[in-house]
Amino acid sequence: MQLRLHRGGRFRRWLGGKLGGDEALGDRVWRRVLHAIVGMILVYYALPDGVFVVAPKRTVLLAGLAAILLLELLRHLGLLELPTIRPYERGRVGSYAFYALAVVGAIVLFPEPVAAAVVLGTALIDPLAGELRDHPRWARAYPALPVAAYWGLAVVGLVGIGHWPLVDGLGLALLAAPIAVAAEWPTIAWFDDDLAMTFAPAIALYLVGAVALGLPR
Repeated sequence: MQLRLHRGGRFRRWLGGKLGGDEALGDRVWRRVLHAIVGMILVYYALPDGVFVVAPKRTVLLAGLAAILLLELLRHLGLLELPTIRPYERGRVGSYAFYALAVVGAIVLFPEPVAAAVVLGTALIDPLAGELRDHPRWARAYPALPVAAYWGLAVVGLVGIGHWPLVDGLGLALLAAPIAVAAEWPTIAWFDDDLAMTFAPAIALYLVGAVALGLPR
């Protein structure tokens, strides 16, 4: 017996129709929205350690990741049908699972400034880059616009959220932006760009910022 966690695309058809298109448009827009919303996970840093009472917030974060991976396992066992799964994801790990691994991994493994920068960048710039490439009339803005936008978001993460010095943050964001956009570009059948776009700049920021420059971890 298979449990279906959607209503057959009714919401996506409605959304696509409101935007002057069809279910495919609604599906794409909804995936972009969900992708951007994940950036709100950075509220994690504002939460006090005892907010969940029953467990430390890091344990709760990892439990959330485990729940997502369990959903993915059930999907591959044929016990669960999820919305917004694209045809090429049916025989491989879903993009949402890669994305969950990316953002939780960034928060757990890297200093707050680095994690904030790369999570914001992946959440908002991956959808932007995808839209620019999918529309010929906007293609000229790629990759310059995603790189510039990523740079701004990285500064917010490194300096505004992570409190690294402004001058260092400006320069490190300039390092991270082209790495992230370059990591997002390749299409690999068995892999997902969210993981590459998050970890490639995170490793660069950590090695240069935390290790080479000795900025606070």
